[in-house]
Amino acid sequence: MAQAHDADVIIAGAGMAGATLALALASGGMTAVLVDPQVFDAMTAPTFDGRSSAIAFAAFRQWKVIGAGEALAPKAQRIEQILVTDGRTPGAATPGATSFFLRFDSAEIAGRTEGEPLGYMLENRDIRAALAAAILEKNIRVEAPARVARLERDGSGATVHLEDGRTLRAPLVVGAEGRGSTVRREAGIGEIGWGYGQTGVVATVKFDRPHGGVAHEYFLPGGPFAILPLTGDRASLVWTETSARGEALKTARPEIFQAHLQRRFGDYLGHVETVGPTFTYPLALSLAERMSAPRVALLGDAAHGVHPIAGQGLNLGLKDAAALAEVLVEALRLGEDIGSEAVLERYARWRRFDNVMLAAATDVFTRLFSNDNPALRLARGAGMAVVNRIGPARRFFMQEAGGAVGDLPRLLRGEAL
Repeated sequence: MAQAHDADVIIAGAGMAGATLALALASGGMTAVLVDPQVFDAMTAPTFDGRSSAIAFAAFRQWKVIGAGEALAPKAQRIEQILVTDGRTPGAATPGATSFFLRFDSAEIAGRTEGEPLGYMLENRDIRAALAAAILEKNIRVEAPARVARLERDGSGATVHLEDGRTLRAPLVVGAEGRGSTVRREAGIGEIGWGYGQTGVVATVKFDRPHGGVAHEYFLPGGPFAILPLTGDRASLVWTETSARGEALKTARPEIFQAHLQRRFGDYLGHVETVGPTFTYPLALSLAERMSAPRVALLGDAAHGVHPIAGQGLNLGLKDAAALAEVLVEALRLGEDIGSEAVLERYARWRRFDNVMLAAATDVFTRLFSNDNPALRLARGAGMAVVNRIGPARRFFMQEAGGAVGDLPRLLRGEAL
């Protein structure tokens, strides 16, 4: 006799990608159970995750469709321009700066995106809070705090054994619990990857003068340095350094950290002051060997973890969620077994190329730009200058960064499932 199922899908990990998937499935009439070691209240505390995320405009469309966009809109800072410079100053905004820079402007693609910006900046805790509120509103079942300990699969479904002894069963289990995914390990899916010997130093800063919705990224020998605009004339600082220097910055006295920050960024926006704690994160590449196995699918950091140089890590997970939800909803409507290899391979095939190519591109960019070789600096600077003068190339990169290139899932086009 077949065992009863608790839901259509069990999602291990109620972070931003996992919660988005649960809401996307609910929008298509499917049921999900979220399992996470942390309660939602803990995940929205300022001390839980000090990062902010650059959200592609296509990914924000998905949140609007699935019920989280209205709460997020007041917290979202539009990115109207992006200035990328290979130099030791913030680039195009500084008088007398090098001509080797890239300038992306949302006005250039406004006709294609219905006035959407290049993207949005949001603090992670605000994203988590909006997703949690939508999940509670839609009565999606959440088991938290709870942790997946073991996974069993058979021809009719998968059974999740929790550490507290309880079990859950569904046709499909999704691993969305980050780089150390238990679901991935239990499914026998390996991963490849390596560290960069770099640390991401993350803090929120405030300026004397308005930032105008402009994001700045420029390249230093230790790695990229980015100031990404937030609401209230604040910004998210993402400062990549070697591991040793990153640890030194984390433990430096506030006045020393402040002096380093001001010297790195310059003074064209006036005094730059840190607001709140500083966080450090080791930077590495990880890529699952497969995105699916019988009764198992992976998404987000459980499937791929990339360097933040392009700001696309979370966006990849949100694309995964949109694609997986569309595949599963369509399969269920056709009467297919949503946990079958045939169904899950459609999802894996849809997302595999994009994920691998983005991971490879960020790896190449990291190695190309995280050095001070004079010949490489000249070549990459000249390359940026050329792209900056070619309108179609600029517009393609803006569309790509906005998540609007390729075979888009319906949710990323702003369409309901």
